[in-house]
Amino acid sequence: MNVVTRFAEGFMNLFQSGAETFISWMTGIVPVVLMLMVLMNALIAIIGEERMNKLGELSARNPLTRYMILPFLSAFMLGNPMAMSMGRFLPEFYKPSFIASQMQFCHTSNGIFPHINPGELFVWLGIASGIQQLGLNEMDLAIRYLLVGLIMNAVGGWVTDFTTAWVSKQQGVTLSKEVKVVN
Repeated sequence: MNVVTRFAEGFMNLFQSGAETFISWMTGIVPVVLMLMVLMNALIAIIGEERMNKLGELSARNPLTRYMILPFLSAFMLGNPMAMSMGRFLPEFYKPSFIASQMQFCHTSNGIFPHINPGELFVWLGIASGIQQLGLNEMDLAIRYLLVGLIMNAVGGWVTDFTTAWVSKQQGVTLSKEVKVVN
C-alpha cells in the first residue's frame, strides 16, 4: 500500500509542479510578452502597415538583410520570443528561414545583449564564469560569439531557403516571394 500511496503522491506532485510553473509564467513572461505585443502593434499602427510591409519587402531582397540585419534589429528591439513576430512582414517563402535565423540569433547575442534572451542567460553566465576563471576576458568571447552567430545564422537562414524550396517542390506547394498586404 505504501508503494501505491507514494506513486499517487509523486503523480500529483508532477501536476502541482506543472501548475507552479504555469503560474510563474502567468506572473512573469506572459505579461512581458503581452506588453511587447501591445508595443509592437502600437508601433506598427504609428509607422503604418504599408511602411512595415515595405520594410519586409526591402529586407526580403537579399539574404544579408533577411538573415543578419532584420533578425538583429528584431531581437535587439523586441527580445525573445517577440522578435519572431517580425517575420510576419516577409513573403511566405522566406518565413521559415527568417524564423530559423531569428531563433539562433536570440542565443548568439546573449553575451552582449542579455535583454534579448534573459531566460537563457544562465547558460552564458556559466560559460563566462569559466572564461573568467581562466583569466580571460568574457567580453572578447561575447563579441566573437555575436559575430560568428551573425554569420552562421545568415548561413542557416540561407540554407533553409534551399530546404524550403526543396520541400515546397516535393509537396507541390508554391510559396509566394511577394509581400502580401494584410488589411
